[in-house]
Formats: sequence, structure tokens, C-alpha cells
Amino acid sequence: MGVLENKRILLIVPGGIAAYKSLELARQLRGAGARVRAILTEAGAKFVTPLSLGAITGEKVYSDLFSLTDENEMGHIRLAREADLVVVSPATADILAKMVQGLASDLATTALLATDKPVLVAPAMNVRMWEHAATRANMETLVGRGIMVVGPGEGDLACGEEGVGRLAEVDDILAAIVGFFAARAPLRGRRAIVTSGPTFEPVDPVRFIGNRSSGKQGHAIAAALADLGARTTLISGPVAEPDPAGVQITRIETALEMRAAVKQALPADVAVMVAAVADWRVKAPAAEKIKKGGPGVRRLDLVENPDILAEISRPGNARPALVIGFAADTEDVVANGEAKRKAKGCDWILANDVSEGSGVFGGSDNTVHLIRPDGTEDWPAMAKPAVAARLAEAIASHFTDAP
Repeated sequence: MGVLENKRILLIVPGGIAAYKSLELARQLRGAGARVRAILTEAGAKFVTPLSLGAITGEKVYSDLFSLTDENEMGHIRLAREADLVVVSPATADILAKMVQGLASDLATTALLATDKPVLVAPAMNVRMWEHAATRANMETLVGRGIMVVGPGEGDLACGEEGVGRLAEVDDILAAIVGFFAARAPLRGRRAIVTSGPTFEPVDPVRFIGNRSSGKQGHAIAAALADLGARTTLISGPVAEPDPAGVQITRIETALEMRAAVKQALPADVAVMVAAVADWRVKAPAAEKIKKGGPGVRRLDLVENPDILAEISRPGNARPALVIGFAADTEDVVANGEAKRKAKGCDWILANDVSEGSGVFGGSDNTVHLIRPDGTEDWPAMAKPAVAARLAEAIASHFTDAP
């Protein structure tokens, strides 16, 4: 899997003669596996058409800040934030100045002001405009704010002059984008397994024994590991969560199916066992629906499900280098989590409180305690994707620091 596989790029195309090169940039990004959405400014549309840009990206091209249809389908805030990287190419003197001033006069500048994602600009303009004190000051300000820059190059310009100001070659822009993601992919080359959601143990063709796990945390962790470059397999019980981008999905229902899927996914460098696996299953599920008014008292004979976390934690050639479990509890959360870590033989445990009123099951936030052999970190309450990102960074640091 390439470093751009499933990465989301928002390509902003302002009005400059070099705008036509945005078509080739979009084509190469798509060819490398990235998903490209484009914003085409009014001036940019003088050089390339929405039809050509849309045909190459395979996505709707956005241009009008006040389009009721666009705002209903993809609001500008969502458009600005549903990207891993925002690329402005060609970055004209005009849009660079607007970025410095924080202007929001059209969809492109509004998206740039609203985004919380990294931004890369590829400047392109007349040599005198590039050398002007205002442009130089603007570039210094943008770089100071963390904006990444590629180019401009030196050579013949469209205006007939020669000097610095021509758009960097598409290959150079692509290399800068690849380099950005490669630097953010410390788990590249690693394999990860994540289990998520509940298991449903059948009683009969209609009923089952299950639990309230939504899969939100497990799915977020799978996405975070994939974002850091890990080749991630997500083994999920029945959930309503959308599939995370860039991960391989294996869907199961029962604990026995999850156990088989985990074994199938090995070998792996790290396993994060988030799923709330049912402790028990019915020994012999009924082939037909059990009728409510049947004679006598209906008794369910239960047998214990396999302990998947303990099994994968056992020493051996198939054991992942790092095994992480989750401990959902309603009391003595840290103490019980530490006891579970030792009993299961896993390396880390993330313990959390799922008591009534905590809002963890099915909710958007989580409060966890990362329990390791050398101590416990008490993390503050945060959104589940933030928990996932912090855990993924801790995993990356573990492998980076390992001898």
C-alpha cells in the first residue's frame, strides 16, 4: 500500500496560468491512491473547467460559497476539515495575501480559514510579484504559521520574463506531498489487528446474547493506526459505524468467529483488542424460534467463550510484539484493569468506566487509563477519535524507542 493510499486531499485551484497543471497533479494523486476533492475559484475557472477537473478527480468540483445545493450536500466547514492535507496550486500572490490577512471572500479562502488541517502551497507568479516586499513578507508570515511551501522554480515565465516564479514541477509537488505523509507514517511497514464492537451469541434464529458496545472506539483506533501507516485489519462485530478508510475489514458475529478471524490475521506487530466479546454462548442454539408460551421453564445451557485476549498474549512465535487489551468496568477501574493486564498476559491495558451515566457505550467521548508495566497514565476525557490518535502515537513511540 502506497503512502498516499486512501489519503484525502483538498486541492484548491486559484486563477493563474499554471492552473492547467493542477489537472496533472490531480491525476497523479488519484493514480497514487489518494482521494481528491477540488475547489476551483472563479479566476481558476478561466484556465481550467469544472468538467475537466471533476472528470480527473472523480468528485464534484466546488466553487460557490453561496450555493444552497453545495452547502446542503457538503458544507464548506466540512469540506475544509474532511481532508488530511490542503494543497493550494498554483498559489497566486492574491491568495497568499488573503491567507495572511485571514480573508474569507470566496469558497477557497473561507475553506483555508476554516481548516484545521495542514496546508501546502505551491506559489506561482511573475518574478516581480514574487520579489515584491509584500509577497516576501507574506511568505515569511505563512511559513511562520506552519504552512508548507514547495517552489517556486526558476526559468521562463508565461509573461515572457525569466526568473523565479514558475510553478514547481508536478513531480516536485507530488514528492512534497508524499514526503509529508511519509514523515507522518511512523508505523509504515507494521501490521496491526484491531477488534471492535460486540459479539452476538445466538439463542435461536431471532434472539441473541450481546452487549451495548457501539464499535466507535475500536473503529477510531483502526483508523488512527492506518493514518500512521500501519497495514491494519479491523475485525468487527455487528455495529452501525462506517468502515474506516484504508483498513481491511473482516465482519463477524460470534466470539468463535472473532477468534478465527484474529488467528487468520496473524502475524502482526501490534494487536489492539477493543471488542466487547461475550463471556458466554448458548451451548446448543435452537434451530427454530423458541415460543414464549412453550411448556415448562426454558433453560439456556451456557458455555464459556474462548479468551481471545489471553490466547493472543501467550508467548510464542505468533504473538504480536505489542498486545493491548481494553478493560471496561463499573468500579475500581484502574485496580481491576491492572489485575486484568497481569491475568491475560498482555502488555498494555486501557481501562475505562462504563457504569451507568458514564455515556461511554454508544457515546462520543471516553476517559481511559493507560496501564503499562511501568505505571499508569490517567488521560483526560476526550472524544473517542482523540483517544485513538493518542493511543496510536503511543504505539508508534513504543516501536520507535524499541531497541
